[in-house]
Amino acid sequence: MSDDVVDESGLIVLGRIGGPHGVKGWVRIQSFTDPRDNILSYRRWLLGGKGQWAPVELSDGRMQGKTVVALLDGVDDRTAAEAIRGREIAIHRDELPPLQDDEYYWADLVGLRVRTVDGQDLGVVDHLIQTGANDVLAVRGDRERLIPMVVGQYVTRVDLDAGLLEVDWDPEF
Repeated sequence: MSDDVVDESGLIVLGRIGGPHGVKGWVRIQSFTDPRDNILSYRRWLLGGKGQWAPVELSDGRMQGKTVVALLDGVDDRTAAEAIRGREIAIHRDELPPLQDDEYYWADLVGLRVRTVDGQDLGVVDHLIQTGANDVLAVRGDRERLIPMVVGQYVTRVDLDAGLLEVDWDPEF
């Protein structure tokens, strides 16, 4: 792994390093991509978090059952794999593929103001939760609300330019 420091503006977090997988430096990956193994499409990752990012090359990776496992340059044994446990995996935003209309990256939704169709402010999108069935918006305002990210049913409009996400949601729920 390189000790070069990377500017974190424009980074998109794609996953997180889990624990070691075996004794030869392989690590389990918690992937935020869909499908999970899409994270392996990116050969150069940035590892870190909290303003400290360092580039690392992906030597090898594969699905192991339902888990993504990877081998990174410079991570040669279980001790080295354990040392990077919990680090986030990011890439530069310009490495992401272009989206179709009405598609959004999670990173684009975080920070959007959330308002009901009746105009009541609910707060801002703090983060998203992947549940398997539907992704869920965690909205922080006067309290936290969990709103399914179901476009057309609960999410009626996403306006990235205006920084607004409109929802058909009972504010008391």
